[in-house]
Amino acid sequence: MKQSAKTLGSEIRNVNNKQPAKQLAASCTAENITMVYGMEGGTISVNCTYNPRQQRWREKSWCKQIDGSKCQHVVSARRFWLPFLKNRNGTTSISDNIQDGVLTVTMRRLRKQDAGLYQCRTDYLGETNTLRKVQVDVLTAVQETQIPEEPSAVQSISSIPPEADFTVLYVIAGLLATKFVVAVLIFIISNSIKNRETEQNKPSLNEQQVLRFPGDLVEHAHGGIRPSWESTA
Repeated sequence: MKQSAKTLGSEIRNVNNKQPAKQLAASCTAENITMVYGMEGGTISVNCTYNPRQQRWREKSWCKQIDGSKCQHVVSARRFWLPFLKNRNGTTSISDNIQDGVLTVTMRRLRKQDAGLYQCRTDYLGETNTLRKVQVDVLTAVQETQIPEEPSAVQSISSIPPEADFTVLYVIAGLLATKFVVAVLIFIISNSIKNRETEQNKPSLNEQQVLRFPGDLVEHAHGGIRPSWESTA
């Protein structure tokens, strides 16, 4: 029992030292509640599994238990046509892997008021099923030395690093690529217009030179230009 508590304390200290976040869970078999501890300002992730054949197309959500009968909605997963995207509400995000049947909830920048009892739920035609109940406790640096030794069955759960949400990056990259293509098209069109104008101006310049050439001879003739043999005579 003391050895389990020591392990629990050492893993939370690793979170406080800015190492990869650790989640500590203990199953309360009597109520089937999973205990999850997180440091204030840190991040935790919870996986709720379900049968993908039976519940793949059902709406899934994460709620916080207010009293014995009411669970306040926090965030819902995107519907089945966009299952790969995360849905976010404040510092809480949720994603649904309908292929493997895993609903993942991530809570970032934990605060003391985030502590409480939560549920992963599915809803279909007014029927609500609870996938998992999770008790979230938010600890401060002072509390890490006050970890309870009970229950005795304590096991460490390796942390699940929060997945980067690349949705915004994809949108920005798409916009930049579109702007680049438009800029290239504008450059090509402007160059073609300039080339056409240059080709149209070349014949007019040649005509002016041809027309001016006889006139120059006339001007030289009127100017008294004579052959060299006349001047010597």
